Amino acid sequence: MADTTAEATSEALAEEATSTATTSEAVEEATESVEDVQDTTDASAAEASETQDEIQTVEEPPLSPYDLPGGWFVIHSYSGYENKVKANLENRIRSMHLEDKVFDVVIPMEDVVEYKGGKKVTVERKKFPGYVLVRMYLEDDTWYAVRNTPSVTGFVGASTQPSPLSRREVERILGVEKEDGTKKEKPTFKPAWEVGETIRGVEGPFADFNGVIEDINVDQSKVRVLVDIFGRETPVELNFDQIVKY
Repeated sequence: MADTTAEATSEALAEEATSTATTSEAVEEATESVEDVQDTTDASAAEASETQDEIQTVEEPPLSPYDLPGGWFVIHSYSGYENKVKANLENRIRSMHLEDKVFDVVIPMEDVVEYKGGKKVTVERKKFPGYVLVRMYLEDDTWYAVRNTPSVTGFVGASTQPSPLSRREVERILGVEKEDGTKKEKPTFKPAWEVGETIRGVEGPFADFNGVIEDINVDQSKVRVLVDIFGRETPVELNFDQIVKY
């Protein structure tokens, strides 16, 4: 009887030890799982923080071209060779490895409204024919590279030590970008005729009449023309779309 009781007690103790060991293992696994989750959370938080730092360090480009690196210099070229000068200079910059000193070559353009065949059209034209803008750091090697580019006749200003354009000049020529990223200006109007030029009416009561322009009113898109009516020169007002060159 005593042996049976001792055996039962021994088995109970063994089962309790096994249960305790199992519980201990479960606690350890749970602890490790929590630590893994914590590590993953910390890593994600650190990665997110780094990403946020990267986003915050991205600098937006300045709104004014004057605030970009380097200064804006004007070079003179043969009229009609502006595009060739731009291509030649950009190739020269790459071949001489001056990309970190000469940043930009610009031909200033503008939209101009003209009347062709009695119709209003918008065309793109060079603002300053025969001139090209270069944004760069003026040093001996950059001066030499630009000055000796084919079809370039020289810098505007002092030949050996030209001065960069002022902020006002740069912004007037190239414009200033608005907060929404646009800087498109309203097209300017350039009349296709001049005072003293002979024109012909194509519409209205003076169609097929010839006359000489006496005055041009750009704001109202009108011209005052001296028309021969019954042997007398009579001034009449016509719209731009009512006349063509004679």
